[in-house]
Amino acid sequence: MAERIHPGLSPADRDSRQRGRFITLEGGEGAGKSTQAKRLAHRLEALGLELLLTREPGGTEGAEAIRELIVHGPADRWRPLTELYLFLAARDDHLERAILPALKRGVWVVCDRFADSSRVYQGYAGEVGLETVDALHAPLLVGHEPDLTLLLDLPVEVGMARCSARSSRAGQTAALPDGSTARFEAKDRTYHERVREGFLMLAAREAARFVVIDAAKDEEQVAEAIWRAVTSRFGLAAS
Repeated sequence: MAERIHPGLSPADRDSRQRGRFITLEGGEGAGKSTQAKRLAHRLEALGLELLLTREPGGTEGAEAIRELIVHGPADRWRPLTELYLFLAARDDHLERAILPALKRGVWVVCDRFADSSRVYQGYAGEVGLETVDALHAPLLVGHEPDLTLLLDLPVEVGMARCSARSSRAGQTAALPDGSTARFEAKDRTYHERVREGFLMLAAREAARFVVIDAAKDEEQVAEAIWRAVTSRFGLAAS
């Protein structure tokens, strides 16, 4: 199939589009990742780009089955290391059956959470250790890291208040509209502060890949900040 080239791409980017681009959105509970992932996907598609919008855990039949084990139940259902192994199993299936085939076809991938969530939730906040998490990820991720990671950052109290409000409007607590789950929300404040701290640490350490977005702003402002980051990074014509 002939490669689809859009005039919004810069000449340098056109020359390198043998592979699609891989964009991930990360952040704590209530940051609005799922909403912003959808908005970003729609804007990229409007430029004529073929796109896969996906999520973690999930994205394939097998990974979605594992998701059910991860996101439901009491906060202490799994030890952090057990939780990590479940995420790794889901991520391996997701990569091999969805993400990598799409990228090889030149499809752009926008993913709501990816490996950085495991690095932070299980590795840093869960105290499994970043070195352990990275070592276990190595066979999966070498050469397959995201091209851009958008960290939606906001104070813990703001994120948890949003989750509570959305849960009340939805009339349930098992799974919120933004993809967050009551199981992770039920963890204590110290854990969530560690999650935020861990993400910001990774963003500072890997600044070439991360862009930090102020997710405490309103939805439109966040969407525009994300779009500026994406168009700048990939040489796309802003619209």
